[in-house]
Amino acid sequence: MTDLSDVSHELERMLRLRSIPFAMKLFESQEDMEAVPRIRRPKAVHTLDQIVGQASRLGWTVGVTAEDLVGAQCRAVVGLGGAKTDEWYSGAHMKGVWFETLEDAGAHQRSMTCVPDGRYEALAVGPLAGGKLLDPDIALFYATPGAMIYFINGLQWSGFKRFDWSVVGESACADSWGRALSTRTPSLSIPCFAERRYGGVLDDEMLMALPPGDIVKAIAGMKALSKNGLRYPFPQYGVQQDVRDGMAASYPDRK
Repeated sequence: MTDLSDVSHELERMLRLRSIPFAMKLFESQEDMEAVPRIRRPKAVHTLDQIVGQASRLGWTVGVTAEDLVGAQCRAVVGLGGAKTDEWYSGAHMKGVWFETLEDAGAHQRSMTCVPDGRYEALAVGPLAGGKLLDPDIALFYATPGAMIYFINGLQWSGFKRFDWSVVGESACADSWGRALSTRTPSLSIPCFAERRYGGVLDDEMLMALPPGDIVKAIAGMKALSKNGLRYPFPQYGVQQDVRDGMAASYPDRK
């Protein structure tokens, strides 16, 4: 299963997703981004959270440059516009808003995982199944915690790897798309205030960002788990029942 449309639809089916799996692709030139068929360009200044929401909630494919984004914080995470200045690293704009001291704010900025400046001029975001973003850098999807752990179980079915993820708090996009674009590894985040206020992220949603090939791997793993009776959504067994019959479905020696 290599067609990204098939991958997206299978992921939606297996995890009962409520929003659209989407993709991100960085471009070294604005012209290359604008060559994407029928790509939308913003008519107003947005946060990148809003652009992501337009892709994941509305199904749009949208291209942006640094000038389309509201400030250095959004630009810095995806490496656009040379946003990582000394002033940005100082965190002065976050002192007294998200952090008590300038030292705390600066430490937060330095802890963020961001795409390095200087290489890219533009970014496009759109539905994974749309077919407009060929060979995207990363794929992303929102899911409930239950669906997310099942997806992670699928990733770990073959070639187990322990995942250690970061939480920077506000600017959590650095934990998801910033980290995944920078490292090309699965990156899970708890979406922050800005993502929920401006990007339409629901209260019970988490965000996974990763290379598209890892979704294929996870789907194969989830199918293997399903054959063992381990499926999503998880059927509730009951907090007062004798657990042996339930566990025997997966572990026959527990019957």
